[in-house]
Amino acid sequence: MAGDKIICHCKQVSYIDIRKAMIKGARTLDEIKEMTGAATGCGRCAGEIEKILSSVCGCKGTSLEDVVNAVKNGADTTDKVAEITGAGSGCGRCKALVENIIELKR
Repeated sequence: MAGDKIICHCKQVSYIDIRKAMIKGARTLDEIKEMTGAATGCGRCAGEIEKILSSVCGCKGTSLEDVVNAVKNGADTTDKVAEITGAGSGCGRCKALVENIIELKR
């Protein structure tokens, strides 16, 4: 997805804004709302935000659930997560999010 794509038109929140909030620990729509203001206007973007929240790595199609499960099962570095899930082994843009998942274990 294009980084500069506006996801929430009411509040002018982009895909990158949402990903940055995820890197800071946002994992739910309510947390995204609180951190970015997205989906607090008309709410039509909520479904798109949920899709973004569920994905960690677009290159490998790795879900948040897959990465969290890998971390819960002992993957404690980005390299170990990449070996198990593929996340972070492509372009590398998701590594900061993977690091945050390792840190928070969620």
